[in-house]
Amino acid sequence: MPDLMNCPNCGKVFIKALRPICDECYRDVENKFEKVYKFIRKRENRRASMDEVHEGTGVSKDLIVRFIREGRLHLSQFPNLGYPCEKCGVSIREGRLCKDCAKGLQSGLNQLEREKDFEGRKLRRTKNEETLTYHTFRDERKK
Repeated sequence: MPDLMNCPNCGKVFIKALRPICDECYRDVENKFEKVYKFIRKRENRRASMDEVHEGTGVSKDLIVRFIREGRLHLSQFPNLGYPCEKCGVSIREGRLCKDCAKGLQSGLNQLEREKDFEGRKLRRTKNEETLTYHTFRDERKK
């Protein structure tokens, strides 16, 4: 059943059925997409960078990145277009992280895994030493 919500973009009340924004904002976003798409489809603009597309259309970089992440703009057709890495901000063409950040994240995970394995081995070794230790008690009765 449709819910009554406030549009996150403009704050107007609307009935949320298929989209998370109101119809006016949806039309506005679609118009901006058409503006971006028409701009980069022109032969002279096919090699445009993110900054050039932003300057040429007036559409925010965040919205252009959203179009790319939604799969509405295919980077294979536009060689100089990219979007920022989520960690460091360098321009990338696929995924969420650049290669350097992905390597850093992977090495951090590997280090954490090695430390976890080391702690597990240390705990097992301590347990084994406790179970193999023999204790003798003096018999007080023999004195």
